[in-house]
Amino acid sequence: MTNDTDFKAGFGLEHKFCRLGETEVIADGVQIEGYASLFGTKDQGGDIVAKGAYGKSLKTLEKKGANVKMLWQHDPAQPIGIWDEVREDGKGLYVKGRILTDIEKGREAAALIGAGAIDGLSIGYRTVRAQKDGSGARVLSELELWEVSLVTFPMLPEARLVAEAKGDDPLAAETMLRDIAEALTSARTLLADGN
Repeated sequence: MTNDTDFKAGFGLEHKFCRLGETEVIADGVQIEGYASLFGTKDQGGDIVAKGAYGKSLKTLEKKGANVKMLWQHDPAQPIGIWDEVREDGKGLYVKGRILTDIEKGREAAALIGAGAIDGLSIGYRTVRAQKDGSGARVLSELELWEVSLVTFPMLPEARLVAEAKGDDPLAAETMLRDIAEALTSARTLLADGN
């Protein structure tokens, strides 16, 4: 990096987007896991997250007994599940959690993922430290992570849920999600027809 001067960003919440992959239906929701952020990869906004950028934030959340929120499309009024695990590894920010299908938006999200209409993850954060590199990219070296959302448009297409589903039968899980989507569509049609 040619510019060693860190700068403090404003207090606004920023977002980065990634893609989802496979899911698993579990007793209390639909399990998803993968990478919400990849280290060293320039996103479509021209930012690069440095290895270790989330470490301090994750430790602070753990000390407070708080957690990273799972939201729908970054809407704080629409939590749709729980992230059971959020951690950094050598690749990026790994997340594993459950979409809660006993709430309406959770059922919709599960159906959309099952149908392939939604495949994105996006992080909501505040930049604590960043600097420009020689190419003009902003290298994010410390972030305060607030939430990871399911979204329509990913900013970082290379980051996806891991391909290996942990269920007994991943194909059965996909079939069940498609059945849920069909049932919701049928119910909407019936309601629209007044039957």
